[in-house]
Amino acid sequence: MIALTPQPPYYAVIFTNIRTEIEEGYAETSIEMVSLAEAQEGYLGHESVRDGLGITISYWQNLEAIRNWKQQTDHLIAQRIGREKWYAAYKTRICLVERDYGFSI
Repeated sequence: MIALTPQPPYYAVIFTNIRTEIEEGYAETSIEMVSLAEAQEGYLGHESVRDGLGITISYWQNLEAIRNWKQQTDHLIAQRIGREKWYAAYKTRICLVERDYGFSI
């Protein structure tokens, strides 16, 4: 599903990753992180796909909201476990969205 974001400007956090073969706890933690992010002030939506390479883009009102999410206690734990178990490699990029356009079905 395409996230319903407001008119720009807003921010996008692009999390690109390659998984390990370890599945233990990953699905449950992923669901929990989405729920926690949705409750975070400044969260605007997200989109996620996996086809070998995983890409999750979350949208935020401002940089403060992104910093607060990065420091959320349960998210910090998930980040640590991700580095230790679930991800062989990852990259996070933070972008200012200055313009967007499209059409809906």
